[in-house]
Amino acid sequence: MKRIALLSVLFALQAQASLKDLNTLSVPFKLPPLPYAANSLDKAIDAETMTIHHDKHHQAYVDNANKALSGQKARMLDLLQNASKQPAAVRNNVGGHWNHSFFWTVLSGNEKDNALPARLEKDIVTKWGSVAKFQEEFEKAGAAQFGSGWAWLIRTPEGLKITSTPNQDNPLMDVVADRGWPILGADVWEHAYYLRYQNKRPEYLKKFWTVVNWKMVDQYDQEALKNKLP
Repeated sequence: MKRIALLSVLFALQAQASLKDLNTLSVPFKLPPLPYAANSLDKAIDAETMTIHHDKHHQAYVDNANKALSGQKARMLDLLQNASKQPAAVRNNVGGHWNHSFFWTVLSGNEKDNALPARLEKDIVTKWGSVAKFQEEFEKAGAAQFGSGWAWLIRTPEGLKITSTPNQDNPLMDVVADRGWPILGADVWEHAYYLRYQNKRPEYLKKFWTVVNWKMVDQYDQEALKNKLP
């Protein structure tokens, strides 16, 4: 019992993050630990998928990014905001590392984290009319993304916006149409959901809401509101 309690505390500590912490990472990059047990998101994502996704796919992005940037001391955010000037290996793998590092933190199996804070709920309802309509539009963005990619909720100077990106691009990059601070992201690469959902991406996206860490999303949004886009 003591071991389980200690692990719970450690996972909780690892879950603490900020956009600043993530964006100021520099080469060589390291694989961050999952901020929870691999089976804790089973309401939506099975443990085997989480383990393979984190230990294999994310590790590969870290390894390949470090290989492509060997000998350099570049900073994460600088590489992203100048993605158009980077070789494909840097753009794809640094993007993959950032996206996944972010993705793990916006998920949680803890019901207290799954509650949408009133402040953010008000902004969502103001923009989309209801939380249900927002979720519908977000799911559409993820389902309509051709091939591999991501669906995002971003904070822009004009307010909240839903967007999507292909492959491992993200809204911080200078190669995308809709730029902003990501505050929520859903991975719609097949390896993120295929073991349980096969080709049923829309079903995966509906289940996604049961494990969203709205507490962290709200923290990211408050941080984004205080910072101008890079």
